[in-house]
Amino acid sequence: MQVATAPTAVGGNIAVQRKARELSQQALANRAKISKSLLAKIEIGDRACRPAVAASIAAALGVPLTVLYGQPYAESADPQLIDALRSAVRRHRHPAVTEVRADRLTADIEAASRMRASTDYARLLPVLPGLIARAVAHAHDTQDPAAWELLVDAYSCAFTVAHRLGYPDLADLVAARQEWAAHQSWTPVAQLAAAWTEAGCYQSAGDYLEGLAVTDRALTAMSATATDSVAGVVAAGSLHLRAVTLASRARDEATTRYHLEKAERLAGRLRDADVYRHNLTFGPGNVVLHELATHIELERPRRAVAIVGDLVGVSLPGLAPTRIGHLHIDAARAHLAAGDRDEALQSLLRAREAAPQMARIHPMAREVLRVLVSLHRRSKPELAILAKWAGLHEA
Repeated sequence: MQVATAPTAVGGNIAVQRKARELSQQALANRAKISKSLLAKIEIGDRACRPAVAASIAAALGVPLTVLYGQPYAESADPQLIDALRSAVRRHRHPAVTEVRADRLTADIEAASRMRASTDYARLLPVLPGLIARAVAHAHDTQDPAAWELLVDAYSCAFTVAHRLGYPDLADLVAARQEWAAHQSWTPVAQLAAAWTEAGCYQSAGDYLEGLAVTDRALTAMSATATDSVAGVVAAGSLHLRAVTLASRARDEATTRYHLEKAERLAGRLRDADVYRHNLTFGPGNVVLHELATHIELERPRRAVAIVGDLVGVSLPGLAPTRIGHLHIDAARAHLAAGDRDEALQSLLRAREAAPQMARIHPMAREVLRVLVSLHRRSKPELAILAKWAGLHEA
């Protein structure tokens, strides 16, 4: 059986940055307010680095989180496609388009949203530059609130691609454009959706308190009629769930519980199935998935594992592959933290089956896989295959 070599990822990148600054492990641990033992285990790959810990270490080192995560990923996308998307997003007043095809625009954006929901980034990225250019032109031509909402949805697809493929600067630009389009629409749903994206930028950067400020401002400004529609419930509920993630990573249990309770009440208005609107998924299933994730962030892995057990064999109607993929990635994190490496590996395999493109590049999936490779030393065959598929080490 082949000896597995732990891939260089978060831990290895932390070590490189620390040594470049001539810092000892103790000095960096003091700056990041974590234990030296934890830092040592993260660096050698024997402990997964939770997002909140990674954010603290990045701040202590004075580098963006993306440096520690090694983004953008070398295999993520054709640079020319990223450049084309960047150009289309930049040209928000004078789009480079010769044919808007307004009669097809709604259907084309809905098709892009389906690709996003199924995590099919390879097919989505090439169509986005032209789609955004057409949506921008259509919104300027008509000045119709519905046209601006379509543009908000197109930008949402672009944000997901930029974020998942590891281009945070582009994701930030897309978020700013989405907020601009949402304000042109004057519709509460579009503005809540844009706030969800903006808060996501701060979440990705590890600035959890500023992300919470974004969600709080948007929810406070929300009109009394914003949740009269299903789309409004989905947007407001999704924003509460974004706040749940931010608060749990900031280790603010009271705020986490507050937003989780708000989300549970809103989910009760959607009966038994989650609903997908404006590229946001919300309902009872997604609320449970966020509750699962909070236990991981708050270092209660056995409670997270108990939730995973309750979900085994349970139908979660309305959840797109992207959410099912997240479920299995978080299940892998929970099992690993609880000491069950075999089940952590099985959860990663389920994530790959549900959402392969996301599972391959998601930072937390890669982090769990990296630790499994390190801890097993002599790899299991299925672990070696999965690591090779993710591009984490040579087979």
